[in-house]
Amino acid sequence: MKVKISADSTCDLSAELVEKYDVGITPLSVIMGQRSGRDGVDVFPEDIYAYVAASGTLPKTSAVNTADYYRQFRQWTELGYGVVHFSLGGKFSSSCQNARLAAQALDNVYVVDSCNLSTGQGLLVLMGAELARQGKDPAEICSLCQNAAPRVEASFLIDTMDHLYKGGRCSGLAAFGANLLNIKPCIEVRDGAMEPSRRYRGRIEKVIVQYVRDRLQGRTDIDTHRIFVTHSSFPEEGVKEVIAAIRELQPGFEEILETSAGSVVTTHCGPNTLGVLFLRRE
Repeated sequence: MKVKISADSTCDLSAELVEKYDVGITPLSVIMGQRSGRDGVDVFPEDIYAYVAASGTLPKTSAVNTADYYRQFRQWTELGYGVVHFSLGGKFSSSCQNARLAAQALDNVYVVDSCNLSTGQGLLVLMGAELARQGKDPAEICSLCQNAAPRVEASFLIDTMDHLYKGGRCSGLAAFGANLLNIKPCIEVRDGAMEPSRRYRGRIEKVIVQYVRDRLQGRTDIDTHRIFVTHSSFPEEGVKEVIAAIRELQPGFEEILETSAGSVVTTHCGPNTLGVLFLRRE
């Protein structure tokens, strides 16, 4: 059976990777006042920054509904494909539940709860695409990727806590204190939810390499097939420093992929956020 790999737009894969692996993308919605658009189709990170600057509030994000998933999946099943869809983590959004409801109404459609977001989700998408190229059937791809989900290590270093505060993820006092003291929090995805981890103090351009060092140095449990450097409008020189640090700390990586966060992830993390995301070994 032919296999179609599908994913929510929150996987933050570049257009080049989407084309290379023939991934079908289902966009979540972003609502900015009276305007509503699709992530990566009608709404982009630049729109998020402009809206927040003008309104002082964050856009709202909305899950894909069951009917849209059904239409998306059905167009592929009617062409003879089995479908494996990779959803935004079920604890972040109802998208996963909606995708599973749509899948139940069709044959040979399987849904993987990535338990993650951004390229933490994207890592599983590419794993699924590679398994499909190896000739695995949809059920086996779904099982293997779902079992791999707990091995995804996703974290981000946040420059400013303004978006976290506006989104209700931290108090105004915590955001004020962090900004005043120039504290940069590291946010990790743990058990399918975002949790605060270490804190760094100083300009983000100065502490970003230390963050990478803390994630990678001396590790022997990392799957060195690929690593993502995913960011929201991070300075180019800083990204180059991060990639250089990865090559120094873990020279065995076969692929170091740089991608930009989409509008949904940017809404919640804000500008100048950067993360390194990879899989641990089995």
